[in-house]
Amino acid sequence: MERARLRVYLGAAPGVGKTHAMLAEGHRRRDRGTDVVVGYVETHGRPRTEEMVGDLEVVPRREVAYRGTTQWEMDLDAIVKRAPTVVLVDELAHTNVPGSAHQKRWQDVEVLLEAGIAVITTVNVQHLESLNDVTEAITGVRQRETVPDAVVRAADQIELVDMSPQALRRRMAHGNIYQPEKVDAALSNYFREGNLTALRELALLWLADQVEEGLDRYRAQHDIDSTWAARERIVVAVSGGPESSTLMRRAARISARRSGGEWQALYVTRHDGLSGIAPERLSELRAKAEELGGTLHTVVGDDAADSVLTFARAENATQIILGASRRRRFSLMLRPGVGEQVIAGAREIDVHIVNHDYVRASRTTLAPRRDSIGRGRRIAGYLFAVLAPVAVSMVMWTSHNIDGLPTEAMALMAVVVATALIGGLLPAVLAALASGLLLNYFFTPPLYNWTISAPENITALLLFIVVGISVAVVVDRAARRSVQASRARAEADALTVLAHSLLTSSDDLTGLLGSACEVFGARGAAVLLRDETGTESVLAVVGQPIGQSEDADLSCEIDEQTTLVLRGSRLPAEQRGLLNAYAAYAKVMTERRAATSAEVERLRLAEADRTRTALLTAVSHDLRSPLAAVKAAVASLRSTEVTWSAQDEAELLATIEESADRLTALVINLLDMSRIYTGSVQATLAEVGVRAAVQDALAPMPDGARVRIEVPDDVGVRADPGLLDRVLANIVENALKYTPAEAAIEVDATTHAERTLIRIADNGPGVSDHRPLFAPFQRMGDVPAKDGVGLGLAVARGLTEAMSGTLVTEDTPGGGLTFVLDLPSADQENA
Repeated sequence: MERARLRVYLGAAPGVGKTHAMLAEGHRRRDRGTDVVVGYVETHGRPRTEEMVGDLEVVPRREVAYRGTTQWEMDLDAIVKRAPTVVLVDELAHTNVPGSAHQKRWQDVEVLLEAGIAVITTVNVQHLESLNDVTEAITGVRQRETVPDAVVRAADQIELVDMSPQALRRRMAHGNIYQPEKVDAALSNYFREGNLTALRELALLWLADQVEEGLDRYRAQHDIDSTWAARERIVVAVSGGPESSTLMRRAARISARRSGGEWQALYVTRHDGLSGIAPERLSELRAKAEELGGTLHTVVGDDAADSVLTFARAENATQIILGASRRRRFSLMLRPGVGEQVIAGAREIDVHIVNHDYVRASRTTLAPRRDSIGRGRRIAGYLFAVLAPVAVSMVMWTSHNIDGLPTEAMALMAVVVATALIGGLLPAVLAALASGLLLNYFFTPPLYNWTISAPENITALLLFIVVGISVAVVVDRAARRSVQASRARAEADALTVLAHSLLTSSDDLTGLLGSACEVFGARGAAVLLRDETGTESVLAVVGQPIGQSEDADLSCEIDEQTTLVLRGSRLPAEQRGLLNAYAAYAKVMTERRAATSAEVERLRLAEADRTRTALLTAVSHDLRSPLAAVKAAVASLRSTEVTWSAQDEAELLATIEESADRLTALVINLLDMSRIYTGSVQATLAEVGVRAAVQDALAPMPDGARVRIEVPDDVGVRADPGLLDRVLANIVENALKYTPAEAAIEVDATTHAERTLIRIADNGPGVSDHRPLFAPFQRMGDVPAKDGVGLGLAVARGLTEAMSGTLVTEDTPGGGLTFVLDLPSADQENA
């Protein structure tokens, strides 16, 4: 069955109108005669959203029993059985209740699409997996429910439901998004104007990238290599000279004039190695490009102009910026510069030639340019070998009465040398033979026939041909030696860059692979790890994916288990050394990674050993006091030598009970700390009322009456009830310990977005440094040793993190300390 189409309404924040737009599209299609049903829609109690459902057919939800509560989920089987043409499914990133067929709702949607049912759905940008950490940095809230970007990118249509931050805040203030009691907290936290603006920009940029990918696919499918100026893209070619900064600044200014414009600097490294740029200079150019808001790319190519044009078309560039040529005018007349060649081949791309202070200045740091003998030069050499001797012979023949045979022979010898410089050995040999024959025909008696009357002329002609061929061999060999030396210099420069990077860079395998792709012109690169069974896995990859060594065009073994592979690149044998250098660098990186991992493990073991030592110390000292008190009280009660009054016996029993309680609390904290360090704490999350949880934690505390609870009855969190009770008890006990007896402790809770903040504030002395508060075995100030080993807060933070929450501290206004417990809300919303 053909896969159905997926349409996604993307929003920047809750309340922009995604669900409303989805329902409106459902009505529009239903009115056109399409079979449309509502699979799942979450109205969040918003009257306008409920009205939009209207008379659309709604598939009843499936009832799910979970931990003594009743949950409602989308009935996937009923929708498949109903088999509508289109189904509306809200909240694509939703996590299904345990026991459902799939963990995530987007997996349910995949089943519907495979069943041939078109789906219209909604999702917020903060629920995209790739943007999860970015949105957390913006809003301070980490989204627990995410959807893979690939699922949304695979949609046939993505439509952004946009709204300005000011309009969204007005909608919030009017009570159209959240209940009135939640509005103030939302407006002052998640729905701040800065947050909404950043989320809106994030959504627009993400969608723009998807549109760009779609455009690239379309151009590739239709073999379109011309530039489509959908977005202003500028490529600025830099040579590494002092004018490079001027060119990059000009590119940055041009790009800034148009919103959404971007620019890239391009440096072309020649195979012959005659660019002569130092690694330090290349690093300076890269830093300068990043400072100006661009990026620097390096490619390898014999023809700089062709490399610039190829890169520009690959990036769909609209403008190319080049510096004015620094060569002399006479040199430009003999051979066009890079600028002239780029202009000739640019076609629809605009080319800017930027003047600078170094125009036609001599470049003493670079060697003169010399092309290797390619196919074009070889063909030109053959043409020159055929035409030049004829042309010179004709010129010399018209003045044969003036010139003698030596002059004519030397002129034709010059033609042979010129041919060797142009086309190499074989065209020069052809020129020597042709020149010898023409010298015999036109200038050696008898003229105008191929016979030779004088024996010495035969010798002279043979010597001419031999000398011509010898000169051609010498010139060709010298040219090839020059090319080989230049290539060796290029490899040496590349090795210098690698050595410099090895000393200064981090263990970034991805960066190394990206550099290898640029230097060798590959489409993809990867480091593969081979296990004992021969199965290969990918350690790092850049560009076109490479899953196995068989998929690669080029490979180099790093060690017995790892291999560096490239796709889309063919190297001559003489360049294998440079590839081996990259493999050696990759080996150093992998070894450095292994050493770093070993160091991390060593530190972890050292920390665990320190913890065990501290635990033993705590057991040896802090258990001794209550045990001694228990033993003394029991021994006194059992003694027959003293008669105890009823009041004395009650005091001794109270001592036993108090010491036993201290022992119990101490052992529980020690065990919990051990579980936290070994990672064996398992939280079973359920909906828990915050007010009831606080009251339960205060119940066994003698001073619990000092705590004032300002928590609404309807505020709840998703937490493990037992762990939450321990966390609240440890925090409140700490607050009671440091707060004066006449001062009250206040507990309140607020909910915004998908998180609930529980604050426990005291008016005690406070602390100047909050960092050591949650470290194990810390006791602040002059607290006596009998009051514990300093594990309560460390245990509280560890248990909080096990419940996907955070525990931090802040100063209480007016003095004191406030603990802020951040946990997922019981009624998380994804719309």
